[in-house]
Amino acid sequence: MTSEDGHGVAGDGSATIRVLLAEDQSMVREALAALLGLEPDMEVVAQAARGDEVLAAARAHAVDVALLDIEMPGCTGIEAAAELHAACPDVKIVILTTFGRPGYLRSAMESGADAFLVKDAPAAQLAAAVRKVLAGERVIDPTLAAAALAEGANPLTDREREVLRAAADGATNAELAAALHLSQGTVRNYLSTAIQKLAVRNRTEAVRTARDKGWL
Repeated sequence: MTSEDGHGVAGDGSATIRVLLAEDQSMVREALAALLGLEPDMEVVAQAARGDEVLAAARAHAVDVALLDIEMPGCTGIEAAAELHAACPDVKIVILTTFGRPGYLRSAMESGADAFLVKDAPAAQLAAAVRKVLAGERVIDPTLAAAALAEGANPLTDREREVLRAAADGATNAELAAALHLSQGTVRNYLSTAIQKLAVRNRTEAVRTARDKGWL
């Protein structure tokens, strides 16, 4: 059934929850879509394989909830969440990830996400989370919440994170300086400060540590 505003209607007469699913792995995306499609009050009305497709898809299909993976081409799910939250604040956002990193949780909440769950959560738990965020609740995996509290805040500044991300592919200081429009001395200073803050020996370890904690 379809209501006058174009939204579906569940068998009991209530409005169907319109879901956008963004996940770059097609098999995972299709499996999640199939599982959510079994719920009597939900319909996956849009799918995206890239983070930079999320906002357009959400607008085109008038979605109620967006389920976003973190690791996607185009932009991350966290970046897509921030863009979607700014443009469509009424759309609820659920971040799904295989990476249970404390820093991701903090970044997700700051981006406007309403829920943060790991992908291997049971389908019933995911469906329940969708209903809860629509009811105005915030849903966070308890294990990740505890880890985030124990880990503390990201010690890196935005610029230090930018330089570390750019250094991840092994670029030289000269290449980093050219790419980021900074002097080589400034690049060295940012890298040195990041290495000190993370208590590691070199930039390679700094990148790995920051990634493992979800700070990049």
